[in-house]
Formats: sequence, structure tokens, C-alpha cells
Amino acid sequence: MQSLEKTQLQLGYIPLLDCIALLWADHRGYFKQVGLDVTLVKEASWASLRDRLAFGILDGAHCLAGILPAATLGVDQIGIALKAPLVLSQNTAFISLSQKRCYELDISATDTPQQSADKLVHHLKLGQQIRLADVFKHSIHHYCLKNWLALADDAFAQQFQLKTLPPPYMVDALRQGNIDGFCVSEAWHTEAKLAGLSNIIVTATSVIPNICDKVFAVTAEWAEQHPNTLIALTAALMQAQDELRDIQDYSEVWHMLQDYKIIRFECSASVHVEHYYHIQSIIRSAMGRASIPSQQDFEWYFEQLAKWEKIDISASNVAQLSAECVESNSFNAAKKLQQRLFAALN
Repeated sequence: MQSLEKTQLQLGYIPLLDCIALLWADHRGYFKQVGLDVTLVKEASWASLRDRLAFGILDGAHCLAGILPAATLGVDQIGIALKAPLVLSQNTAFISLSQKRCYELDISATDTPQQSADKLVHHLKLGQQIRLADVFKHSIHHYCLKNWLALADDAFAQQFQLKTLPPPYMVDALRQGNIDGFCVSEAWHTEAKLAGLSNIIVTATSVIPNICDKVFAVTAEWAEQHPNTLIALTAALMQAQDELRDIQDYSEVWHMLQDYKIIRFECSASVHVEHYYHIQSIIRSAMGRASIPSQQDFEWYFEQLAKWEKIDISASNVAQLSAECVESNSFNAAKKLQQRLFAALN
């Protein structure tokens, strides 16, 4: 392995299931095995994480994929380019609505997205105040809510204002009556469901494509200055992902998620069994597979920016701009390093 340009790193994350590759790589000593001394930093919000990553306080981060196209165009008001060598999760978002609102609007889990959108928009047009929250403007969750509402009325969806809340605040905001529903990744839907607060009414993949949701990201400048370090980082995360996909006994993983306050409710293979295996399945399928971000995924994000923020993006430029978000050299080199360093563990 070539010498590392930097070994002491700070990596940011938001407490969601899909930060698990960072947590597991640290827990299992994979960062140390590639020569890195990593400190994991829990961030309060996506805005905080983005800013601290862009300005170099963080070396890398668990990051919303939609942040990268916004940074490329400078519509994030920072304009510091970011690049991603690795997908941390595919689209695992849901839309949940408070049980009270589900009853009042006659919305159930058996409704199609079209039916639930029609019911909710109908009541909104009658003057009812229904507050929906996403996690960040440039996120799969924001675009999921917008596209869902647009099934009922595109013009209404264009002007409807969504609240923005950090993921860990969603359940408490619902409990306190500050919002009526939200779109976020797990495990917040399960926590709200088990608390009797809400029901999942829409699966994101029934409204928008199954594209990358979170990626591991660094600034383009950091990637250029620390190529060997980025390769080592990516290799450690890949090893964590591959192990999470294949591991048989999830008890150690579960305890780690509880320690990091990502699972904040009682749930195990013997209590709330269906929810336990639901979360385990999400980790295995959406987060336990090392893959490079797809250029086509980023093209979709650029299309959403154009649609919902009325940004004029030339179709001929979208492919080039999307390619600039992907750090393919690091992924390919990291795969080789992973195979060489971790072969004995497999």
C-alpha cells in the first residue's frame, strides 16, 4: 500500500441506519487496518455536516447524494465541489403520516400513492393545515414528497412549503404536534410506529426511482490532495459493507446501533420481530453492498433541481456535471486494496 498523505481523520455522520458502514468500520478496526486513525463526529443536521465538510473541518462524511449536484452548481450558496467514491445506501425512504391524520383523511397503507396524495391535497385545498417535513432541501426525501404531492396536483406541489428538520428530531416533532408527517430514512419511521404516533403510507420507490440516497463524500480538492488516503478509507468502508451484507448474527450490529442512539426503542429478534428483521433487511440490501455512485443517479438529481428550483441546466451539460460528482479512480483502486488486505477475513 502506498504511503498515506494523512492518517488522522475526522469523519462526519448523521445518526441514520445508512451511516452504519462508518460505524462498523470503526467498530471492527478496519480503519486502523488500513493505517488510519479515525474520529467519528455526529453532526446535528445535514446543513451543519455540509458546511463543515465543505470548509475542511471534516475530512469526509456520510452525505446526502443530492448535496453533490447542488454544490456543483453552487446553488447551495457555498459552491465547493464534492466527490463521492462510494454509495452508502440506495433509496430506503418512506413517508409517514400521524395516525390522527390518517384517520381524519381516511388514508391507509393499502392506498396507492396516487390515492393518498389525492386525499391529502384535497384536504389542504379545503384549508386544513397539514405540515410535512423533509430532512434537507437537496435530498431524496424533499423530492419524494414533492413528486408524491404532484401526483394529485403538480402546480400545488410546486408552491407547497415543506418544513426542514434534522432526522433525529422528526419523532419528537410529531409527538409534540409540530408536524403531521415526514419523509426520512429509517429507523425513525419504526420508532414513530412503535410509539403509536404514525403509520408509513408511501414507500419512496413507489414514487421516485431506486437511486442512491447517501454517499461517502469528500471535497474535490481533498480527493486530489489525499488520493492514497481516500483509497484506504474507501477500502475500509467497502469491507464493512460487505461484512454487513453477509453477517449471520446481527446482535453485535444491533448493540452498536443502540450505543450510537440510532436504534432508540426496544426491538430485537424476540420482541417486535417484524420490525427487527425489517431493519436488518434494509441494512443487508441497501447498505451492505459496495458500489460506485451511478452517473445516472446524479443526472436524476440535476433534473430535480431544474424542476423544483427552476434552475436552467442545459441537457447537454448534465452528463458532464454528473460525472464530476463521481470519484471512480478511488473506488477501483480501493476494491483492489480491499481484496488484498481483507482476504483473510472472508
